[in-house]
This record gives sequence, structure tokens and C-alpha cells, in this order.
Amino acid sequence: MGLINSINIWAFQLAKDIASPALNLTMHYFAESFLIVIPLVVIYMYLKKDKNVFSFVVLFFVLYMIGEVIKYIVKEPRPCSVPALSWINHIGCESSFSFPSNHAIVLTGLAFFTLPYKYLRFLYIAWLIVVLFGRVYLGLHYLSDVIAGVIISILVVWPIYKYYSNKINDPLAKVFCKLFGMLCPKEWKNER
Repeated sequence: MGLINSINIWAFQLAKDIASPALNLTMHYFAESFLIVIPLVVIYMYLKKDKNVFSFVVLFFVLYMIGEVIKYIVKEPRPCSVPALSWINHIGCESSFSFPSNHAIVLTGLAFFTLPYKYLRFLYIAWLIVVLFGRVYLGLHYLSDVIAGVIISILVVWPIYKYYSNKINDPLAKVFCKLFGMLCPKEWKNER
């Protein structure tokens, strides 16, 4: 058994040791909470007149697609569907593939956009840690799937966030202002 397998088994054993019906339900809800959290972050960024909201939304979809492409290339079964791991904690099992974790890829990358906001950054990162822990806790991913997702996300998003986000933001802000003139902040209209 290799080091990665040992670490994955250790993580599943830890999850099994702390498992409870209440924690199972909590982790399940945290896993689905991105459906609320991501739109709230978009609204927050828009209200702060942060043009990075456009990069945030574009990268949400790009990161998701990267994760899906890798999943269909690797085709690793989810741990909850592997008979040898029938002992792990899980409540149901998703039918898609496991590697890498799309939650890790998408949500980690979007964390970069919370960096300018002190409290949002703290809340988002705390939420992200719970969500990613929950993916392993629920037996939906190996710990290595989550770590790989985080690494892939950082490698894709950091250069875009640091050097290229204006090439996404400026054209999309112009389109947004043309389509939704009254909703366009004046700061976005006055920038060239």
C-alpha cells in the first residue's frame, strides 16, 4: 500500500471515528451550500462594485469544466462505491467519478476573489475548509482527490487572478453595462 493510499485510509478512519447522524446531515448541507454561498459572494462583489465579479463567474464555469474533463479521463470510482471500502462513513453515493474533487477545484479557485475583503475572506475560507472536509467525511472523495483539486485550482486561477483578470473583466463589464445600463455602477461606465 502506497503513501497516498495510507493517507486516504487514515482520513476515512478519522471520519468513521467522529461520524454521527447529526454530523452526516451537517456535512451534507455544507456540501450543497455552495448553491447559496456562491450567488451571495457574486451579489456582495457586485454591490462593492468589484469588476472581478466577472472573472469570478467565468472561472466558476471554467474550473467546473476542467474538473469534469479530468474526471472523464481518469474515471476513478468514488470511494463510497468501492466494495473494499464499504466500511467507510457515507450517506448515499453520487454516480459521477471521484478524481479530482470539483468542489475543491471550483471553490478553492474562487477563494482568491475574496482576498480583498477581510471578513468575507475569513468566512469563505472557513466555509471552504468545512466543505472540503465534508467531501472526505461523506465518503464521496479520497483525501487525495481534494488535495489534487486544490492544487489544480491554484495552478489555474492564481495566474489568471494576478495577471489576466482585467482581460476578462473589462469586456464583460462593457457588455453588462450595455445590456443592463441602469444596473451598471457608474465606476464601470467611466473606466476605459
